[in-house]
Amino acid sequence: MTKRQRVRWVPGLAILLACAAGMACQLESARASGQQAEAQDTAAAPQEPGLVIENDSELPDTYPHAPYEFRFRAHGRVSAPHWKLEKGALPPGMKLEDDGLLHGKAEHVGEFQFTVSVTDAGRERAVQKGFVLRVTSALSLNWKAGAHVNGNRIEGSAQVSNTTPDDVDLTFYVLAMAPNGRATAIGYQHFVLKRGTLAMELPFGETLPRGGYLVHVDAVGEVAAKKLIYREYLETPGRLQVAVGP
Repeated sequence: MTKRQRVRWVPGLAILLACAAGMACQLESARASGQQAEAQDTAAAPQEPGLVIENDSELPDTYPHAPYEFRFRAHGRVSAPHWKLEKGALPPGMKLEDDGLLHGKAEHVGEFQFTVSVTDAGRERAVQKGFVLRVTSALSLNWKAGAHVNGNRIEGSAQVSNTTPDDVDLTFYVLAMAPNGRATAIGYQHFVLKRGTLAMELPFGETLPRGGYLVHVDAVGEVAAKKLIYREYLETPGRLQVAVGP
């Protein structure tokens, strides 16, 4: 090989090395770009949502002896949910099933606060939430014009409401109780109280002999087809004195 030939060869080698270096740089750049894109994809991927109980804390009201069904629900890719009562108390007569169904017939009025939990058996995790269930009187009875003495009479009025889903066969009666136990009827009505009736006024009153009387007001509602009976009552806090009369 001549000296002239060696001079030509050297630049060619330099070009070859430069090209090789350039390809390596491009490969490294492509690799880095791929890693960055993969990291961005990972960051952008949606995270699995946590287990959440969907129901509102305030549950639908019910009333004594009425059939009640309510289902608790959860979301967050739940595979096999299991529900249970964690603390507090359900209304007597009602039960929470493992599948989240709350059902039964409440035995009496009241406000019941309790906490339920749901466990996803597939992932062994659980969440809790507190709830309130109110058992309200289906047949309500309140004083409108409280029992009072007017001369030789005891009179007044009560108001009755029917918040059940049924028409109710209502018997309304008022008794004035003397100290010797004798009861005198001073009010009576018997009629169908339509569902949705609110604050219907029912007056009462009667002339009575001189003396002191406790006044009892009773309202009894019956739904024969469902074998349901509702009862509410009022009573004066003390004896009303009739001072006029024989």
